[in-house]
Amino acid sequence: MVSASNTRPNITFIGGGNMAEAILGGLFASGHPGDRLRYSEPFEERRKYMQGKYPEITSETDNIKAIDGADVIVFAVKPQVLRTVVDNLSPAFRKNPSPLIISIVAGITTSDIVRWINSSESISLVRCMPNTPALLGEGAVGLYANDQVNSSQRATAESILSAVSKQVSWVDRESLIDSVTGLSGSGPAYFFLVMEAMQNAGIAMGLSSEDAKALTVQTCIGAARMALESEDDLATLRRKVTSPNGTTEAAVKSLEANNIRQTIMDGVLAAEHRSRELAAEMGKD
Repeated sequence: MVSASNTRPNITFIGGGNMAEAILGGLFASGHPGDRLRYSEPFEERRKYMQGKYPEITSETDNIKAIDGADVIVFAVKPQVLRTVVDNLSPAFRKNPSPLIISIVAGITTSDIVRWINSSESISLVRCMPNTPALLGEGAVGLYANDQVNSSQRATAESILSAVSKQVSWVDRESLIDSVTGLSGSGPAYFFLVMEAMQNAGIAMGLSSEDAKALTVQTCIGAARMALESEDDLATLRRKVTSPNGTTEAAVKSLEANNIRQTIMDGVLAAEHRSRELAAEMGKD
């Protein structure tokens, strides 16, 4: 009988930064065998940190050696260096084009990566946009698969990202990855900004900085839990906590008078637009 561990894919991460660590660590914690996980990290200080934290997982400095025998290769490097990484790996891909490639690199399209690989064979490639709460196992991620990705590979990609993401959403057009970027990829910063403003309001009203932050953060957590667990839509939840002529209504009216809906929408759209600009810039020859 074949053990479950022997059916797990061999996964190599090119790059050992925070997001790579989050996914790799999530996989290892969920039972993925350490001998079927590998990462390549050129910076000695970071590599020593990873080796100390994950001694069961193989580390490499050579990307070509790292991808040898890999079923899945995860690109987890900075956008500015991905072209160089792919150029160096392209001969190995031309010899063995079968691995599933997953890119969590922001702003680089699947067509650009495939073009850089320069292989006559088909390349199965999934592009992802995770967000920073994945570092705590509370991520949200959008995924797009090119036409070469089969159903089994889609399931593999979803399983890998689910190790750190509570919400995994597939999109059927790659342009929607920019929409995911604007909404959830950049989204945590929007909530930090709102919480910062609420904390400052609490301080202005006489609360200590510590109490204002604690009350703000727990209010945010509680509201998110209600939104997650309730069958009501968001508008209904808002109406239910807004009593006529009450304190909440006074606050909501003030926010609405200052066009908060359009302000937030403009911010999300600005992030989406910048994501498209970056993709065009990074994909240039």
